Amino acid sequence: MELKEKAFKSVSRKAHPEDTVIDIGGGVKFGGGNFTVIAGPCSVESEEQIVGIAKSVKKSGARALRGGAFKPRSSPYAFQGLKALGMDYLLEAKRETGLPIVTEILNIAHLSLFRDVDVIQVGARNMQNFELLKELGKTDKPILLKRGLANTLQELMMSAEYIMSEGNARVILCERGIRTFEGVTRNTLDLSCIPIIKEATHLPVIVDPSHSTGIARLVAPMSYASMAAGADGLIIEVHNDPENALCDGDQSILPAEFDFITQKLKMMAGLFDKKL
Repeated sequence: MELKEKAFKSVSRKAHPEDTVIDIGGGVKFGGGNFTVIAGPCSVESEEQIVGIAKSVKKSGARALRGGAFKPRSSPYAFQGLKALGMDYLLEAKRETGLPIVTEILNIAHLSLFRDVDVIQVGARNMQNFELLKELGKTDKPILLKRGLANTLQELMMSAEYIMSEGNARVILCERGIRTFEGVTRNTLDLSCIPIIKEATHLPVIVDPSHSTGIARLVAPMSYASMAAGADGLIIEVHNDPENALCDGDQSILPAEFDFITQKLKMMAGLFDKKL
């Protein structure tokens, strides 16, 4: 079954044959042969934690820092993030390392707190929050749009169209696994979607091997496979103490493991015409 490209006019490669390259600041680019790695903890837990991890992942080759200040959790009793204080800590990590920051927005009412954020992430649960998407489309911020837990590629394209139809063409797509009958992994990572997306749209697409598998030891092989499948980058969860992480410790890798992955990716990059 083919994607119905007529439905997503701005997103379609037919409307824009050349790859879109999105510069998020400081020469950090997504698309156009660049393979860009975003790394950091699932959630910001303290200033010391986020600054320390930022310094470590930058040394290993990460080009941007991820970290959640606002956390959508399945349980109302789980850690919900440090919110505004977490944003302050992220900005301090940016000041100390120069890494652009990527963090998730849950409510458009929080938009003023994202003034100095380099990339606003729309998480899987909000992929079809159309009012949020339309408001983000009125900004000039790059938007990292994650595929929903049980959404089709057509629906992902249409969500991107919501953003672009309001004037914001700076959209980065993210495959983060979908919910299937398989219970061994957290989700099922649909790497076959990468070449399909690349055929249908000019937008860059990255992969989240952490949320998709939910298992730290699978992050490395899925990272390598993502590059081979044609992805434009990765977003990886790295934590200095995964066993005591306040969120998603099981899928978080240690800084030393992240360093090994990036070194391997650098070795692979030439085989797949990528610049890391």
